[in-house]
Amino acid sequence: MSEDRSEFADIRDLSLAVLAETEKVIVGKTDTIRLIIMAVLAGGHVLLDDFPGVGKTTLIKTISIALGCQFRRIQFVPDLLPSDVTGMKIYNQKTGDFELREGPVMTNILLADEINRAIPRTQAALLEAMEERQVSIDGEIYPLPAPFLVMATQNPVELDSTFRLPAAQMDRFLIRLSMGFPDRDEEREMLRRVGDEIPFDEVSAVTDAEALTGAQQRIYGVHVSDLVADYIVSLTQATRDHPQLSMGAGPRASRALYRAARAWAAMEGRDFVTPDDVKALAHPVLEHRLTVDGQARLSGVTAASVLDEILAGLEGTPDPSAVTADEE
Repeated sequence: MSEDRSEFADIRDLSLAVLAETEKVIVGKTDTIRLIIMAVLAGGHVLLDDFPGVGKTTLIKTISIALGCQFRRIQFVPDLLPSDVTGMKIYNQKTGDFELREGPVMTNILLADEINRAIPRTQAALLEAMEERQVSIDGEIYPLPAPFLVMATQNPVELDSTFRLPAAQMDRFLIRLSMGFPDRDEEREMLRRVGDEIPFDEVSAVTDAEALTGAQQRIYGVHVSDLVADYIVSLTQATRDHPQLSMGAGPRASRALYRAARAWAAMEGRDFVTPDDVKALAHPVLEHRLTVDGQARLSGVTAASVLDEILAGLEGTPDPSAVTADEE
């Protein structure tokens, strides 16, 4: 399909513009940035799991500026309460009524910094917000602004005063990513560009919350053929049947991969999804939802290696050349 036929050329241009603005601050992480842009377009939440100091918080803040969205940050600590996230009702002595004091969750992009440092009760306060885009306070339901996205960080080094995210919460993150350390050239370029002060003021908004919400709705117009849908189902079903996994990917994972592939195709300016789109997203979408059996883990088996094995076993089904715009 030629580019001038695609109704999603503007979404491709938007993703490239957000990427360009973000790379004014973030050096050498193009693939990671593109995956986060995909998650934003798909309306999904992001978990950045990496070592301290690699730029996780800076990346999220920069993308928020480029998207023109309201941004708030919560530093998760063990004594953080659920009401510190969602907000609470406060009695106003002048009016004699209880008034809502909004929590930081009432925003477009919420940075949950070091999310695994909060107690499970506080982590659970985010579950309703992440899934239903609403919060319940004193029996009343309050919808969250659109779009609403959680971008959380955690690091794999420190275990003291941390609480492992439950599987139910991990499953609500569309993707989990690691940035990794920069190579020598990237780190030198980073020092030249942001050595003294991070140049957030050089980043311009290329869209806004309303336009972004419209782009998210248009993603539903990307065509997914029966062949590709069957491929997604075969992939997730294979994780449930694999002998080295004690927990495979559930139906929410299938839906997540379906949505992510649509957004990825739109970012390429295409109005249809290919099996290669699914393969490109399998690891960031599925890997954190898989639990390796204890015995297999002792033998060095990882969720990534199991997923690679499954993808290799599905190679050639379906044939990517069979999935084209003509199929519509």
